[in-house]
Amino acid sequence: MTSRRVGRAALVVAALVPLAFLAIFFVVPVSGMALRGLRPEGQWALGSALEVLGRGRTQRVLWFTVWLAGLGTAVTVLLGVPMAYVLHRLSFRGQRVLRALVVMPFVLPTVVVGVAFRTLLAPSGPLGFLGLDGSWVAILLALIFFNLAVVVRTVGGMWESLDPRAEEAAAALGASPAQVFRTVTLPALLPSILSATSVVFLFCSTAFGVVLVLGGLRYSTIETEIYLLTANFLDLQAAAVLSLLQLVAVLALLGLTEAARTRRERVLSRVARTGSPRRPARADALPVALTVAAVAFLLTPILTLVVRSLRIDGAWSLHNYRQLAAPEATDALLVPVTQAMANSWRTAIDATLLAMLLGVLVAVVVSRRPATPRGRRALGALDATFMLPLGISAVTVGFGFLITLDRPPLDLRSSPVLVPIAQAMVALPLVVRTLAPVLRSLDPRQREAAASLGAGPVRAWLSVDLPVVWRPLLAATGFAMAVSLGEFGATSFLARPERPTLPVVIYTLIGRPGGDNFGMALAASVLLALVTVVIMGVVERLRVGSLGSF
Repeated sequence: MTSRRVGRAALVVAALVPLAFLAIFFVVPVSGMALRGLRPEGQWALGSALEVLGRGRTQRVLWFTVWLAGLGTAVTVLLGVPMAYVLHRLSFRGQRVLRALVVMPFVLPTVVVGVAFRTLLAPSGPLGFLGLDGSWVAILLALIFFNLAVVVRTVGGMWESLDPRAEEAAAALGASPAQVFRTVTLPALLPSILSATSVVFLFCSTAFGVVLVLGGLRYSTIETEIYLLTANFLDLQAAAVLSLLQLVAVLALLGLTEAARTRRERVLSRVARTGSPRRPARADALPVALTVAAVAFLLTPILTLVVRSLRIDGAWSLHNYRQLAAPEATDALLVPVTQAMANSWRTAIDATLLAMLLGVLVAVVVSRRPATPRGRRALGALDATFMLPLGISAVTVGFGFLITLDRPPLDLRSSPVLVPIAQAMVALPLVVRTLAPVLRSLDPRQREAAASLGAGPVRAWLSVDLPVVWRPLLAATGFAMAVSLGEFGATSFLARPERPTLPVVIYTLIGRPGGDNFGMALAASVLLALVTVVIMGVVERLRVGSLGSF
C-alpha cells in the first residue's frame, strides 16, 4: 500500500471516529426526544404537534425570544465595534489586561452571570433603586454582558489584520476620517461584523442559565420553555416541537455564520500584517469613552458579587466561604459544596480530554484542501455537522440522553460518564473552531519541502506543524475546560443528586430560602468565576492573532 493510500485511510478513520460519537451521543438523543414528542403513542400526531404552535403561551415565548435576542444583538454589536477598534487598533498601557477583562464574561458560567445581576439589581443591591429586578431589562443587560466578547474578538481580530495602506491611500486623496471608515474600513469589516451578529443572535436566543435565573416563569425563551415543559410539566410533545423549531432556526443561522466566516478567512489569508497600533488621539475620544463605559458595565456586577459574598450583616466576613466546606451548612444539598467543586473538576477534565481527542481529529480532517469541488463540499458539510451541538438546546440533548440511552448495550442512565460526554459535546465545536483555522493557515509546501529533504511524516510534523499548533492546542484545551466547568443546561438533567457539579449546586442554593444558602451561592459563584477567568487569561495569551476566533 502506498503512503498516499495510508494517508487517505488514516483520514477516513479520523473522520469516522468523531462521526460515530456524534451519531450515538447527539443524533440518537435529539431524534429520540423529537420522536417521543411527535409519536407519543407510536403513531404520528402531527396535528397535535401543530396545535402547540397555536398556543398563546408558545407564541408569546417565540415573540419574546426573537425580539429580545434581536435587541440584545443590536446593542451588543453597536457597543462592541467601537471597543474592537480601541482594543485592537490602538496601543496603550494595560491593553492586554482590558482584553482579558472583556473576554472574561463570555466564559463565566451562565448561572454565575445570573446570580451576579440578581445581586446587583435586587432591592437591597447597589442598583436596586432602578427597579429592574425581575424585569426583561435585567435579562437584556445580562445577554449584552455575556456576548460583548464575541463582537470584540471577532471584529477586533479582523480589524488588526487589515492592511492600512488602503485607508492611507484614501486619506491621501482627501477623504475625511468618516469617509475612509465608510468607504474602505467598513466594507472590509462587514464579513466579521455579520459573523459576530449571527453568533451573538444565536447565543442570545439559546441562552439558558441567565434567562432561567433572571426570568423565572414570568419571562421564558424557547430554551427555558423547553426545560420547563420537560422538567416541570412533562409535556414532551410541546418540548419536541419547540426543539425542532429551534433546530431549523439554528441551521439557518449556522449557514449564515459559516458563509461569513469562510469569507473572513479568505480575506485574512490575502492581507499582510503591515499595520501597527498607534497611540490614542483626540479623534478617538468617542470610542475610548464608550470602551471605558463598557468596561465599567462589565466590572460592576462582578465586583458586586465579590463584595456581597464577603458581607454578613453589614460586616466583612469569610463566613460564606467557610460554609462551603461544612457538611451541615445546609439541608438543601446531599454533599458539601467543596465536594461539588471536586466533581466539577473531575467531569471537566474528562470532558476536556474527550473534546480534545475528537476535536483534533475533526480539525485535521476539515482543514484538508481537496482539489475537487466535490471534496470541498464534502468537507464543508462535515465541518458544519460538528457545529450543530453549538445551537441545539443542551436541555434537549440532556433529556434525550435519559430517554434513549436507557437500554442495553447503552444503558447509561445512572452512569456518571453521561455528564462529561454531554459537556464534551458542548465544547467540541469550540475546539474545532479554534484549531481548524490555524491548521488551514499552514502552507503544505513546507511539509513537502521537509519530506523532500528526507524527513519522515513524524519528523515533518514535529518540525513544521508543532511550532505553529502548540499554542492553539493549549488554548483549545483551556477553552474546553472553562466551558465544561460552567456547563449547566445538560448537566442540570444528568448530574446525580449525590454527584452534583458546582453550577448545579449554585442554582439549587439560590432556589432555596435562607440567607445562608444565598451567601453560599455567592461564594461558590465567585470561586467558579475566578477559576474560569484564570483559565481564559491563559487562553488569551496563547491565542494566535485573529485565528481561532468565533
